Amino acid sequence: MDLDLPAAWGAPEIDPALVAGSFLVAVVVGLTGMGGGALMTPMMLLFFDVPPLAAVSSDLVASAVMKPVGGLVHLRRGTVNLRLVGWLCAGSVPAAFCGVLLARLLGDGEDVQQVVKYALGVALLLAVAGLAGKAWLAARRDARAGVDPGGDTAGDGTAGAHVAPEVDVRRIPTLLVGMIGGLVVGVSSVGSGSLIIVALLFLYPTLRANQLVGTDLVQAVPLVASAALGHLLFGDFRLDLTASLLLGSIPGVYLGARVSARAPGAIIRALLAVVLLASALKLLGVGTTATAWILLAAVATAAGLRQVARVRARVKASESP
Repeated sequence: MDLDLPAAWGAPEIDPALVAGSFLVAVVVGLTGMGGGALMTPMMLLFFDVPPLAAVSSDLVASAVMKPVGGLVHLRRGTVNLRLVGWLCAGSVPAAFCGVLLARLLGDGEDVQQVVKYALGVALLLAVAGLAGKAWLAARRDARAGVDPGGDTAGDGTAGAHVAPEVDVRRIPTLLVGMIGGLVVGVSSVGSGSLIIVALLFLYPTLRANQLVGTDLVQAVPLVASAALGHLLFGDFRLDLTASLLLGSIPGVYLGARVSARAPGAIIRALLAVVLLASALKLLGVGTTATAWILLAAVATAAGLRQVARVRARVKASESP
């Protein structure tokens, strides 16, 4: 095993364009708790011609430094469920390291990464469909009751959000989610946010949006650290890439997390859906231009449907005695 790390790392050369790109991605990570690997790695592959294994390795090492910044903000705000974090990490930390070894045993891991990314892309599309369906049903219910669906539940962005709601931790399902997520992260760098946060959405629907983001960010810290250690030993870590990623991502994730900890839940849920859709499209190999048009169409459709629901709610309210 070759561990000549200083020679492999070399002197870091900062890429300003990569710094700017990582800042934008990190803001999304801080806001939504997801999108790091699903956006950062494709960005390096598509726009900077970084080899796949180097992109995965450098992204994970940068994430191991970036994630604690956002996680610390949420910990200070009280928007983290530490019991969930513990059960997720019990499965994800060892599985992430094993995922790196699995990718190495299967060669350079590119074929495996491609299969995992396609599967995850389909899963994210299904999750977006599920979220859209739930939102539409809720809007119809509010319209029938004469309630404005544009209103947000108080507390998601207020002091009330500092107290995490009590949830009945489902230990075995949570442990399995951590194991599957950790394995996927170790192989492809994707999933510490996107895959696990989708599972948490369905396992724990009573968690507020910013508490969901905070819990996911904190559980990702040891998960990504484990995968990063594996890639430092067995991957293709590049110090210049990682230094550029960190210069942009640390302030970006801090800014995003500060906004997320205070923002209304409706805004965070909308951003979650957009990032899920964007991540799914990129994982499935959809071009950047096509992805942008699809996102614009989805946002316009959602805004139109929401406006229709609000009009119906007003009509229903005006008809009520």
